[in-house]
Amino acid sequence: MKPEFRAFHEQLQRFIPSERLITDPLRTLAYGTDASFYRLIPQIVVRIESEDEVSHLIGLAHEHAISLTFRASGTSLSGQAITDSVLVQLGDGWTDYHIGDNAHTIRLQPGIIGAQANRYLAPFQRKIGPDPASINAARIGGIAANNASGMCCGTAQNSYRTLHSMRMVLPNGAVLDTGDANSVARFREQHPALLDSLAALAELTRANPELRQRIEHKYRLKNTTGYALNALIDFTDPIDILQHLMIGSEGTLGFIASITYNTVPDHPHKASALIFFDSVRTTCEAVARLKPTPVDAVELMDRAGLRSVEDKPGMPGFIRELPNDAAALLVETRAVSAEALQNQIDAIEAVLAPLDISHPYAFSTDPEACARYWAIRKGLFPAVGAVRDTGTTVIIEDVAFPVERLADAVTDLHRLFARWDYPEALIFGHALEGNLHFVFTQSFESDDALRRYEGLMDDVAELVVNRYDGSLKAEHGTGRNMAPYVELEWGPEGYRLMQQIKQLLDPAGILNPGVILNDDPQVHLKNLKPMPAAHPLVDKCIECGFCEPVCPSRDLTLTPRQRIVAWREISALERSGQDPDRLQQLQRDYAYQGDATCAACGLCSTNCPVGINTGDLTRQIRHDRNISRTPMANWLAEHYGGVMHTSRLLLGAADRTHQLLGTARMRRLTGGVRTLSGNRVQQWTPAMPTASPRVKIDATPAPTPAGQVVYLPSCASRTMGPMRGSVETASLADTTVQLLHKAGFEVILPLRLESLCCGMPFQSKGMFEAADLKRQELMKQLLDASDGGRIPIYSDTSPCSLRLQEGLPASLQVFDSIDFLDRFVLTRLDITPVEEPIALHVTCSSQRQGLDTALKRIASACSRDVVVPEQITCCGFAGDKGFSTPELNANALRSLKAQVRHCNGGYSTSRTCEIGLSHHSGIEYRSLVYLLNRCSRPKPEEEIAHVTP
Repeated sequence: MKPEFRAFHEQLQRFIPSERLITDPLRTLAYGTDASFYRLIPQIVVRIESEDEVSHLIGLAHEHAISLTFRASGTSLSGQAITDSVLVQLGDGWTDYHIGDNAHTIRLQPGIIGAQANRYLAPFQRKIGPDPASINAARIGGIAANNASGMCCGTAQNSYRTLHSMRMVLPNGAVLDTGDANSVARFREQHPALLDSLAALAELTRANPELRQRIEHKYRLKNTTGYALNALIDFTDPIDILQHLMIGSEGTLGFIASITYNTVPDHPHKASALIFFDSVRTTCEAVARLKPTPVDAVELMDRAGLRSVEDKPGMPGFIRELPNDAAALLVETRAVSAEALQNQIDAIEAVLAPLDISHPYAFSTDPEACARYWAIRKGLFPAVGAVRDTGTTVIIEDVAFPVERLADAVTDLHRLFARWDYPEALIFGHALEGNLHFVFTQSFESDDALRRYEGLMDDVAELVVNRYDGSLKAEHGTGRNMAPYVELEWGPEGYRLMQQIKQLLDPAGILNPGVILNDDPQVHLKNLKPMPAAHPLVDKCIECGFCEPVCPSRDLTLTPRQRIVAWREISALERSGQDPDRLQQLQRDYAYQGDATCAACGLCSTNCPVGINTGDLTRQIRHDRNISRTPMANWLAEHYGGVMHTSRLLLGAADRTHQLLGTARMRRLTGGVRTLSGNRVQQWTPAMPTASPRVKIDATPAPTPAGQVVYLPSCASRTMGPMRGSVETASLADTTVQLLHKAGFEVILPLRLESLCCGMPFQSKGMFEAADLKRQELMKQLLDASDGGRIPIYSDTSPCSLRLQEGLPASLQVFDSIDFLDRFVLTRLDITPVEEPIALHVTCSSQRQGLDTALKRIASACSRDVVVPEQITCCGFAGDKGFSTPELNANALRSLKAQVRHCNGGYSTSRTCEIGLSHHSGIEYRSLVYLLNRCSRPKPEEEIAHVTP
């Protein structure tokens, strides 16, 4: 830490706990990284939990003349969320919301993810207006501070246009809630000079015809370049001006503590069509024709973009034959009813009828077909990232042109790509607003590469501003990326006005300096992020941060993006041999921050645009570190039956001790032993399972009408019985057999069951040889038991099912319990749902198998009130990490108890996950099989709709 920050850091500790003040080299590097291609490493990262902490922090920053940069999710692309000073992150205390006025308004704190806000509004068929591509990861604070828009919201439904009111903390420490009349009155009384100055600026702007006309023109387009000068001509009340200036200000004018949006309709009936044209000009003519029709989105994809995805599964073959000037439009329309939707489709098709379309098209209302269309569009950006050379970065630029000149603009952009040698560059965008994104790969490792990038950006600025009078940043924000070009776009008067706004609200310049306004004409070419090789498993990472919301170690240690950032740095230092002290410290810190607290669940891969599973990197690191333990792992694999027998004995002994001592004394005893051992002894909790009896092989009846099924109980199911005091006394295996019998199945168990394992316990620790040995052994037994694959196999534990699916021979039919129950068992049962609410946990492995919907369907058949807690993704138990690293499990489930305490039990599909869920929720979690068995009876044969596995 630099000397000038030490006193500041000491005083911070007076009102912020030390665990929320981060200064170590590993985490300042990792937390300081955002989705842009710039890199600054903060001196201090501060996690704030309340508005009072924000006010104190700003006051202390003024006192020490130290700048602050606020960060939400760090998905921003233009360098507006990085700093080499103090980075301020949002903690858990910023996720409150309130739905008002029959869901026509919603108040949101800045820590809420955009997609979560829409889930709150979904029951009312409403949503927030902004819909950025990053909505599943971006938080409301960043969405508002960047005036993010997206595919459907255009200029009419962005944060600026749908703002109802705002609560903010200004650089002078003042708090203003524009939705509270008393707060507004106090602010008017206490800050008249500020409001008078804003009103004077607005009056001068409105009185300047040339400047006013320029502002009006600029905001007919999407525009996030500079400050929202339209606030000065759209409003006369300085309170309104102030709150609208905060939109798109990128944290340079104040802190948004909450925002209330006017919501917009989310029509339930939707249809999409993918329409191909032989030329860009015809495509853009179609856009102009579609503008007045009832369309909600019109997405353009140029030929290079189509070429990047033409070999993807499900793509029509004719795309490969399209001419070089071809392009496509993805069109979506939405309506309140099916009849209205069809009328809109007819109107759209009528305006397109005179145009030459290269291939017949049709609008689809099938959600799966529409999802495939949108997957094509959303796959364009990652398609470039996935094929780029290691060491290069992916850059996505964001401009807007008048729609009537769109065809010429696309052609001119293609010429610039050829001039500056960017053959891989592709164009896509929100054509209805003239908003185009262009994506290309860039290396910053040589002066020639940097000059090429500088030349391209200078030419793009000249093209957009001087030839087309467009906007250089339509929706991604100015940041450092476009700061040198703000004056070019707005002219001296507009730029001077922005400087006055910044000086008026932040005269000391402590909030995010250098962003939006910057006197350095080369700032966009400095502090460029290195992207060194780390490992082939993760080298395609573009550091977008989309993975972060689903990671169980987020806010405890590192997220997948942050692990990759750190490992890139470690790998680069290892190769260079430079700064050995820094390398040693990073390696030491990574052992806990990156490795020990990684659940390696792979849930990150489901959100990653390029499909990276950071858990694979973690397992590889563990493999390389523990290579000397391979013989021991292989010995355990070869004697697995004995290991299971020993585990059962230990569980039985622990349970008897628990019975003898009682919960309180057992917790004190085991906690003391764990402390004395330096946490080497695993943690005990009251939710620990009892020992399960052996699964009986000879308990299967004669063949029944439903046929046969091979039942594979996992290691956990075979050894772990219900927790002490459980309402269920039977083992999961016995209950599963009972349920399958009830549904009419003959149950077959594999031979040598005690010694069988899918290899997951070894795989998670990087013991790949032992893991593969166990899986191959299991596959052989399953082939025998299933008569060469003829009989389906039922796997009762979702993580094991996923492990089997990843190496499954084509001849075997392995079904996770969720899939089998949903497809073949429910139809054979009469179910009487329980009336009480139940909690449901969808494991990470269920999500990765795409079984979350099926699991919810089963649960909903069993209960009329199913609670799926918010923001609970992977539970973090991760096999045995709930015992060895219990803080990971505690962190992942820290918000669970408050959401499920009213439920009469919880249900899931992984025995180990259920231990941690029970411990941290205050209710017992168990397999959903128990509930389904309890509330069902066999359906009469004549009523069964036969579905054969």
